[in-house]
Amino acid sequence: MVLQTFPDWMVVAKPAGWHTVRQEGSEGESVEAWLRQNEPRCGTLEEAGLCHRLDLWTSGCLAVALDVAAHGRLREAFSQSGSGVRKVYLALAARGLAREGRFRLHFESRYKRSAKVTVREAGDAWSAGRCVWKVLRGGPGAHDLVQIELIGPGRRHQIRAGLAHLGHPLAGDALYGGTPATAGEGPALHAWRLEAEGQAVTAEPSARFGSLPKA
Repeated sequence: MVLQTFPDWMVVAKPAGWHTVRQEGSEGESVEAWLRQNEPRCGTLEEAGLCHRLDLWTSGCLAVALDVAAHGRLREAFSQSGSGVRKVYLALAARGLAREGRFRLHFESRYKRSAKVTVREAGDAWSAGRCVWKVLRGGPGAHDLVQIELIGPGRRHQIRAGLAHLGHPLAGDALYGGTPATAGEGPALHAWRLEAEGQAVTAEPSARFGSLPKA
């Protein structure tokens, strides 16, 4: 679970199918609960020191603060553009995406607990989300392996909804028009690389994503 530890924060690998924080009324596992049970320094911190979140089925890198000062500092960094934070993901997207590209779209939910976000070409600055991508491997099969980086703090479902808006939904993401998920899987999205405060950490993806091309 723990990928790398620094003096006052660390990076853990979230499994697909785990919640980031405890969900009221849910018996599913969460990274927050795991931290409270296994990392004493996180026991009294808000959300056990978690500095950002990943969707239920998104695996990979999560930053965790180990004291109150680090929690405030890192949460602020993750919420602002130009703070030095970089979040790079791997996705299996429907084939045919341009080899390299970028988007700036607007993401809004009808209400707080809406399962799906609405994507528009124009909107207010607060709803804007930007990504840049590169196709790492084409197929075989119906999906390409895509490296995609969030530019700025990111919006809810930004990668999933953004690529679907472009006509390339993720494998297993039926909510946004992708192929249905098989048992025990959801949208094929993995938080592969995280950079913050001059440190860079990677989390190896599951076999579902196949082998990564050599650099």
